[in-house]
Amino acid sequence: MTKNKTKPGISGIKGIIKTLCRIDSPREMESFLREILTLREYHDLALRWELMRRLKEGHTQRQIAFDLKISLCKITRGSKILKKPGSVTKRYLSQRRKK
Repeated sequence: MTKNKTKPGISGIKGIIKTLCRIDSPREMESFLREILTLREYHDLALRWELMRRLKEGHTQRQIAFDLKISLCKITRGSKILKKPGSVTKRYLSQRRKK
């Protein structure tokens, strides 16, 4: 049996983005994410956001790696994202802190 090796196209991503933008309820968003993501993917997404949040708050990379039990490579990637001019992630993390 041959496995289907086609990757999801840009239309698949755009469809997800459009759907996410239409959801305005936190409860509905949580349900949607739990429905389309595996438990592992859901956990990884939460972990990625937590490490970005901690970086934005000024925690050291080594402390984050120790606390969250993740590699410095993942944290370095997050750090690069927050240093990029015009980073959307940085903007949303900043807005979150103001609320």
